[in-house]
Amino acid sequence: MSALRDAAMKSKAWPFEEARALMKRYEKKAPEKGHVLFETGYGPSGLPHIGTFGEVARTTMIRRAFEVISDIPTRLICFSDDVDGMRKVPENVPQQEMLRQHMQKPLTSVPDPYGEYESFGHHNNAMLRRFLDTFGFQYEFISATEFYRSGQFDATLRLCAERYDAIMAIMLASLREERQQTYSCFLPIHPETGRVLYVPIKHVDAVNATVTFDDETGREWTLPVTGGQCKLQWKPDFGARWAALDVDFEMYGKDHSTNTPIYDGICEVLGGQKPNHMTYELFLDDQGQKISKSKGNGLTIDEWLTYAATESLSYFMYQKPKTAKRMHFDVIPRAVDEYHQQLRAYPAQDAEGHVNNPVWHIHGGQVPQSHMVVSFGMLLNLASVSGARDSASLWKFIQRYAPEATPEGNPDLDAAAGYAVRYFADRIAPTRQFRQATDKEWAAMDDLRNRLAVWDGGLDDEALQSMVFAVGKAHGFDPLRDWFKALYEVLLGASDGPRFGGFIALYGVDETIALIDRGLKGELVS
Repeated sequence: MSALRDAAMKSKAWPFEEARALMKRYEKKAPEKGHVLFETGYGPSGLPHIGTFGEVARTTMIRRAFEVISDIPTRLICFSDDVDGMRKVPENVPQQEMLRQHMQKPLTSVPDPYGEYESFGHHNNAMLRRFLDTFGFQYEFISATEFYRSGQFDATLRLCAERYDAIMAIMLASLREERQQTYSCFLPIHPETGRVLYVPIKHVDAVNATVTFDDETGREWTLPVTGGQCKLQWKPDFGARWAALDVDFEMYGKDHSTNTPIYDGICEVLGGQKPNHMTYELFLDDQGQKISKSKGNGLTIDEWLTYAATESLSYFMYQKPKTAKRMHFDVIPRAVDEYHQQLRAYPAQDAEGHVNNPVWHIHGGQVPQSHMVVSFGMLLNLASVSGARDSASLWKFIQRYAPEATPEGNPDLDAAAGYAVRYFADRIAPTRQFRQATDKEWAAMDDLRNRLAVWDGGLDDEALQSMVFAVGKAHGFDPLRDWFKALYEVLLGASDGPRFGGFIALYGVDETIALIDRGLKGELVS
């Protein structure tokens, strides 16, 4: 353990950098609560998306890194702000008209459009917990509805009433003059309609912890700020929650970064110590637009898991969290293959190499072995040319290439074969575009076909790749990239593809000859 801790204290991996910064928080004195508290926040206004998963995954990576360098126990809380009023109806859920009738009600007071749970908020919370459980995260779930109604938040809410002016001073400095006239950190929940009200507060009674306001009809009401009868606006709620729970670490997206002084200031006004925080860049869809729960753009957890194992998604989340990344279907194959490359490198690395390898952080130090003797990208191309409809069809090729491999002994490869067939059928086949070879390309491919016809070098990847290179050079392709691009476009219907020698070794020499024949005859185009 000492070698691991020593390596961790020097590691440049971002989870260890964040963990070391957090450790300084308690250099002089351990936390009175007996643990270090990590928190992630979730707004259940729509179905959970991958960005939410990424926040929990990355926080867990920092938590595990902290546990290596510190003996202080840790906890992770996933907090759902389900008292938030529904301000718009998500576009990707059923019963749109029914939902519109419940605008501005807390999400846990809006009927579930799927008819499965007590409310829309409960439904979305269940979806959040389901996909977090899929990945084996260790966390505690807190619903804001329960937090407000049970009284757990009451002491902090009373303090908000007592220190209302100080909180408002922080908030008003960040608002336009027009907004300042009507803003209050408290949002009453109407006793009759159940809606969250964005109305001016006429009076805050610091002694009795009540607020007085007029509703939309002009009727005056006085409500306690406790017991779930009021909620805090989302920015004050952030800081107040930090103070109430004594949060030590929370990360959030770049779109929150300008609010950090507000969150910190309110936490400190309420007697808390601002937590350490990390800002990550946003996820974008294939058009470069920010992923949104309400729009339903970008990938969902279920969509990723339709085509790849959970670890590949964790690997994607690990990579450069402070760089904006496009998240769409095309990133999946590369994430799978890069993850397995790191797995294969891990056994030969020392402690320093381990803590800098993404797979250590993905698996919390309990790193499995990779049995992927064929890359996911190669499996996709094999599915393309073989017309495979299931993983068993691909295994006929795999076992000729790697006789020692079996579905039982290579479970990750077996799963990847199934994913590849599905990915090809859904994502590649509908968009493939084959073309005719030019005269120059036709001559080169015919030459390659004839060399393969007399090939006696077996299924040696490198030897076959060297021969493909030699054909390209012999026919004057410069750069050689144009030669391989022609092979991909004529034979595979894509502009990019695998190492072609490896492809021949996997697919088979005779099968590749037949494929070239079809390509040269134009049969693939038709």
